[in-house]
Amino acid sequence: MPLAELALENIRCIERAELALADGTTLIRGPNASGKTSILEGIYLLGRGRSFRTRNTERLIRHDNATLRVNGRMNGVVDQRIRISIARGAPVAAEISGSSVRSLAELAQAFPVQVIEPGIHRLVEEGSPRRRRWLDWAVFHVEPRFIINWQRYSRVLKQRNAALRAAQTDTARAWDLELIRYGEAMTAERRQLLAVLAPYWQESVQRLAGVSAQLRYTPGWNQDLSLSEALVVSFARDRARGVSHVGPHRADVQIRIDGRPAREVASRGQQKLLAIAMVMAQLKMLRDRTDLVPTLLLDDPAAELDTDRLARFVAEVQALRCQLVLTSLELHLESFGPAERVFHVEHGRVKQG
Repeated sequence: MPLAELALENIRCIERAELALADGTTLIRGPNASGKTSILEGIYLLGRGRSFRTRNTERLIRHDNATLRVNGRMNGVVDQRIRISIARGAPVAAEISGSSVRSLAELAQAFPVQVIEPGIHRLVEEGSPRRRRWLDWAVFHVEPRFIINWQRYSRVLKQRNAALRAAQTDTARAWDLELIRYGEAMTAERRQLLAVLAPYWQESVQRLAGVSAQLRYTPGWNQDLSLSEALVVSFARDRARGVSHVGPHRADVQIRIDGRPAREVASRGQQKLLAIAMVMAQLKMLRDRTDLVPTLLLDDPAAELDTDRLARFVAEVQALRCQLVLTSLELHLESFGPAERVFHVEHGRVKQG
């Protein structure tokens, strides 16, 4: 369901703002440091419960304020409302249609949103956590059992790690059966999703980057062993350091070009295009496999792309036929077509037109 209405309060430089978004394309324009990206962060919070720019969500709270709030109404057969509240020193609080959210993963199912922003190259360049989140976001939408297995695995992992830190060897080992049960289920669901995604990835990466690249899933332990065997081999190290070293919480999606890690051989521009292809492949797959119409956020989409690469990117985006919210310094961004709604942002103030 597209996002129809957005209300922001105390998010970065924006004190208050209300926007009625188009089902198609909404353009948010204004000078640098005016608050354009903060609006995208607010939208992203509704579907993820976190920012795409910082791990510390408290940094989003406007200076000298204690709490930020984001409210959104989805436009569909049955209107759905999401409320996010972030207070200093407290966890993120979220509601979907008046009911408290027990896990922020539920937001991903309620409001599917993706973002392509200037720092997207980090999806290729940095470590595995970003790529796990990228993969799991898609699995959430395709495999209904995944969120249950993921939540249960996370709880068991916390219990096992607590027992390891307390030097409770027998208790730690007692959690292994459940860890294996949910971990193997998660791994199978991730592998299956990546196999479905592969042709979409190959198509997108060829169109955008013009290179032959591969995605390879590594499950988080030595693939010559089962998870059960890997836990036995790793137990002495786990006990010594008080943490579980093997399992799907250590999984990765490796990106390779000619058999070598992309982060080692690809330029910054190529890394950006590879990362964009990863997001576009997901959105295309979801379009074909589900009835979801995700919202795509584009923060300064023309940045660091030459004319030819921008044209290829625009063609990929236009083929999605999804709700699009983009930022630009300019009033018009002709390459993406006319915007149905335009908002101007300056000094944290938002007005239509």
